[in-house]
Amino acid sequence: MTHMNRRVLVTGGAGFIASHVAEAYLAAGDEVWIVDDLSSGKRRNIPDAATFVEMDIRNPAVRDLFRDVRFDLVNHHAAQIDVRVSVNDPAKDAGINLMGLLNITEAAREVGTKRVVFVSSGGVVYGEPEQIPTPESAPKQPLSPYGVTKLGGEFYLNYYRQVHGMEYVALRYSNVFGPRQDPHGEAGVVAIFCTRLLDGQPLTIFGDGEQTRDYVYVKDVVAANMLASDADMGVGTGLDSRAFNVGTGVGTSVLQLAGALEGIAGADTPRDHAPARLGELQHSTLDSGLIRSRGWSPAFTLEQGLRETYDHIANQKAEVAE
Repeated sequence: MTHMNRRVLVTGGAGFIASHVAEAYLAAGDEVWIVDDLSSGKRRNIPDAATFVEMDIRNPAVRDLFRDVRFDLVNHHAAQIDVRVSVNDPAKDAGINLMGLLNITEAAREVGTKRVVFVSSGGVVYGEPEQIPTPESAPKQPLSPYGVTKLGGEFYLNYYRQVHGMEYVALRYSNVFGPRQDPHGEAGVVAIFCTRLLDGQPLTIFGDGEQTRDYVYVKDVVAANMLASDADMGVGTGLDSRAFNVGTGVGTSVLQLAGALEGIAGADTPRDHAPARLGELQHSTLDSGLIRSRGWSPAFTLEQGLRETYDHIANQKAEVAE
């Protein structure tokens, strides 16, 4: 697949990560369409050069869009991403994450779309892994409906590859952070901490704060998406032959994260300790050796990414205050 003049659909492109990905496709010379229902994404995140279609990915009209444009590549970020929502309403989670995906893939199959880049989750499909950092080949033991739907999405796409010849790559993200991250969502601990530090409020630590996550900066995740859009995946079979973990391989505890951000903010704020959250994974760090073997590696240190994110949120708050 060449970079020039591809017709690319980015679902969820008004959201945190996908809006950065859409910008990268445009910078590479591709034509970009964005489908987003704006249920969580923000219109201000949509690149001016992209064609925006406000639509739920479950809408039958998605098929008409595919017939009109005939996309070469689909980058599928649109999803229900809150583990708590998936636990409280598994049907809603499955409706968006599985039925929405099927609507997209059926449309893609009909018009001969060459490849789908699918956002999976290294943080949930492995469950509480025995091996840390965790490789792609580790047992898949999701502990939430959200994790089940992400893994189910990979199984569906593998079916479409084997039966219909549609190429796909699954990107199993670790904990992505960066500018445009929603401080009100479950996954946005970096944005939450930055906002509270800027507001002079205490940081809330759930449990003992020793739980670790693999924090990867959004610009590095964008580079992984661009690689996945073109990578020759060979003839291997099975889910793991079409999947890349995207992470740093380094676990950072909540307490370490809080300390690093306090240092960047030049603040020494109080900390509120709350009970551990039921079902929360204690440790999640990904082995990204496979994608590193293709030439990808994180270009940003944790501190560099945290500083850029903190400065972005600070600038946003200053603009609102003017």
